Amino acid sequence: MLECLSWDSSEKVLNTPPPAFGYGGRLFNGGCDLSTPSSCRSIAISSHGAGDNISDFGAGQCRESCIVSTSSYDGPAIELVGVTKRFGNVLALDNLSLNIAPGCTFGLLGPNGAGKTTTIRILMGLLSVTAGEVRVLGVDVLRNPAIIKQRVGYVPEMHQMYRWMSVGEVIGFCRALYATWNDQTCDEMLELFKLDLEKKVKHLSKGMVVKLALLLAVSHNSEVLILDEPVSSLDPLVREEFLDGVLQTMCSRGQTVLFSSHALDDIERLADTVGILYEGRLLVHGRINELLTTTKRLRATLRNNHRPANPPAGTIYEYVQGHEWFLTVSAFSPEQVQQVRGMNGVKHVDVIDLELEDLFKDIVKGQRATR
Repeated sequence: MLECLSWDSSEKVLNTPPPAFGYGGRLFNGGCDLSTPSSCRSIAISSHGAGDNISDFGAGQCRESCIVSTSSYDGPAIELVGVTKRFGNVLALDNLSLNIAPGCTFGLLGPNGAGKTTTIRILMGLLSVTAGEVRVLGVDVLRNPAIIKQRVGYVPEMHQMYRWMSVGEVIGFCRALYATWNDQTCDEMLELFKLDLEKKVKHLSKGMVVKLALLLAVSHNSEVLILDEPVSSLDPLVREEFLDGVLQTMCSRGQTVLFSSHALDDIERLADTVGILYEGRLLVHGRINELLTTTKRLRATLRNNHRPANPPAGTIYEYVQGHEWFLTVSAFSPEQVQQVRGMNGVKHVDVIDLELEDLFKDIVKGQRATR
């Protein structure tokens, strides 16, 4: 798997390994000794074929990294402004703007192909953009991707590691790469996940590989944690351990978490804010409790099977089932109920509270119905 490991041997060699960043089977260069500016190494390893960018990190960028990481910053933790991404003729993200506050636990929702993984890979500096601006912790991701990898913990959808290493060797390798590595956090995660330090990565189950990836992502005291479908391959017990243990621990530290998942009940339980992506556009962004308070489903009993011609303003999705007309409405108000009650052919109207899964499905169905 290891294709290339090189640095300029004419420069002063540090006594410690040059820091690097390992994500999804890639290593990204980026360490320096500030007393010796020329000691910044160009270490770039790609183990997974086309599309893996090699990032050279010079002495000037290295100083900027150290300065940015220690400076105070009180703006958004994650910010995308007018981001568009095309793959040839395919529009993956369409003028996407998103602002996530520090300390927020943000659930990114969307059907398959909505642009969730593309958004996350852009945030990690693994994909360029066609247009727009991307900042994490105030750092321009497109100009300084190596800085982001120093300060963000990332667990990708596909977990790729050096299979010939043992768990202990992987941890030791990564410990040397981060000045902020926290042995106490690492030990807590080892105990929580019952990982065997002597076991080879190639002999780990999928669930154990995910556990190890999570351990590495949180053990260097990352300021932002980005998780792309982290529980998709976990058994119910391990999934429960992860959700109740790791994420809640991170939230208690004030860490910003972006969590992409199809498991809506997990997001509803842990996230305080959600965004719904559809065809590269952000349809909804808000706090879960506010969205569920302001979005309701109306169930109108009809005198016949024909619904009235004009649904009330704010209708997201509607359908008729038997003698009942169902309408999901945003910006809910009693006036909407009265309006439906006053329509010709309506006998009775009930108001139904929604779960996050109901809200998500109705928003997506409503978009599909308009096409």
